[in-house]
Amino acid sequence: MQFKNKLIAGKLIKRYKRFLTDVELEDGSIVVAHCTNSGSMKSCIEEGASVYLSPTTDPKRKTKFTWEMIYINQHWIGINTMIPNRLVYDAIVAKQIPQLNMYTNVKREVKFEDSRFDVFAENNTEKCFIEVKNVTMKVGDNALFPDAKTTRGLKHLKTLIEVKKAGMRAMMFYVIQRQDIKVFGAAKDIDPDYAQGLKEAYKNGVEIIPYIADVKPTGIELLKEIPFEL
Repeated sequence: MQFKNKLIAGKLIKRYKRFLTDVELEDGSIVVAHCTNSGSMKSCIEEGASVYLSPTTDPKRKTKFTWEMIYINQHWIGINTMIPNRLVYDAIVAKQIPQLNMYTNVKREVKFEDSRFDVFAENNTEKCFIEVKNVTMKVGDNALFPDAKTTRGLKHLKTLIEVKKAGMRAMMFYVIQRQDIKVFGAAKDIDPDYAQGLKEAYKNGVEIIPYIADVKPTGIELLKEIPFEL
């Protein structure tokens, strides 16, 4: 995925009210950028760090910029939670994910029971529901999810078990928007219920695929699958 417009460089001043970020641009001006990440953003907030913003052309938007990435530990970290869904959808369509390259029809935002899943893929013989999560938190060499308690995330896990029971494929796809990690896992200390729910989902046949993304100011691409530990 390449950015349509050239990103704008700046330095992070602060993030506040979850969805707002003050950024100092290279010309010294200070702008307010929208932060799509509603989590705690543990390990990817560093005041004074280099950041990149994308400009918006929507005249109805109160904020004229969206915060896309931050430079920490000599790596760019993608913090826009809207990106992973698009990455996974595009990669499935382009048949770039070996576990999912057999599907001929791919859709976004499809409901099953009372849950809406990010991607639905099918062919003449099989259907697959896929929930995509953005991962940025790092502890040691591990990428962990979630960085804040998520009842919605737990609900998705329970519904994916029902998808599997109904005879379809069910999958959690974790997009890790940083490269300075080796293994993916659940953040047991932050949300033990989610960690246990992920274990139960896996035991019931829900597949887990963690992928590292290559984050650059020019664009973001899925890079490689990494192992996970539950």
